[in-house]
Amino acid sequence: MRAPGFWYRRPGIASAVLSPLGALYARATARRLERGIRAKLAVPVICVGNINAGGTGKTPMVMALAERLSSHAPHIVSRGHGGSLEGPVRVDPARHDAAQVGDEPLLLSGFAPVWVAKDRLAGAEAAVSEGAGLVLLDDGFQSHALEHDLALVVVDAARGFGNGCVIPAGPLREPVAVGLARADAVVSVGDAAAQARFAAEAGPFDLPHLTARLEPLPTGLPLTGAKVLAFAGIGHPGRFFATLRDLGAEILRAIPLGDHQPLTPALIARMEREARGLGAMIVTTEKDAARLPPEFRQKVTTVPVRLRFDDEAALAALLAEAGL
Repeated sequence: MRAPGFWYRRPGIASAVLSPLGALYARATARRLERGIRAKLAVPVICVGNINAGGTGKTPMVMALAERLSSHAPHIVSRGHGGSLEGPVRVDPARHDAAQVGDEPLLLSGFAPVWVAKDRLAGAEAAVSEGAGLVLLDDGFQSHALEHDLALVVVDAARGFGNGCVIPAGPLREPVAVGLARADAVVSVGDAAAQARFAAEAGPFDLPHLTARLEPLPTGLPLTGAKVLAFAGIGHPGRFFATLRDLGAEILRAIPLGDHQPLTPALIARMEREARGLGAMIVTTEKDAARLPPEFRQKVTTVPVRLRFDDEAALAALLAEAGL
């Protein structure tokens, strides 16, 4: 599903008409969070979540924490969006594919052990039983299952909180004030211009606000002046296309896909034909590459990105408060 355009404009007729449904959605989220007592694990739990539906930068944030906290034996727990397995199951890239466990868990498995579980508590308990010294929850901010030692709300600085309305009137899973009341920090992801706009529109916050940006890693193939056909099935495909342009690529065809959209044989064949006709190389994201069949993956250039914090000391202080 692609996000409706009016979600990221000033509230208008569409959001007003849908606002009663948004109120029902917000209430359903609140009721889910009120269920029972959250389980407390014997190891620390960091929740990397969001208030917006769709991509905000959670996956790069989980990668960054897994690398930074590697000495704590982190395990990642995910619901495996787009995958068929109920779990708990430990992701094995040699045995599992995206149709079974989802694309993000496959990608994250290169950074730490990953457990896919529709029941987050069961997934976390399985991780602890297998030696996890720290559980990183990929999403789960609106779940009542686990107590969090540190809860981070990640937001795309370029999009902010959209029109400020709850689904389907806007992009929010719950009202901003309600969600941030449970958070320990906000992490906004974007370039300097986007950060400045976000700070002006959404801030100041009554909790720590960390800023970060996505930086591409070297691909091994120079992209400066390269003619490319680019495709991306992430929360904000335009951000990936902008990254390619910043790297000097000449995008002859940009194909935005829905978040986690299956890469069917017909779609792959069409892109390959188009690229051949254009004389272009095919380029995509790490997450999309995880959904590609092995025989096609070698024909595609992947551009990985990593999250870099503008103030590493602020992040260190936040983790220290959580005992990490």
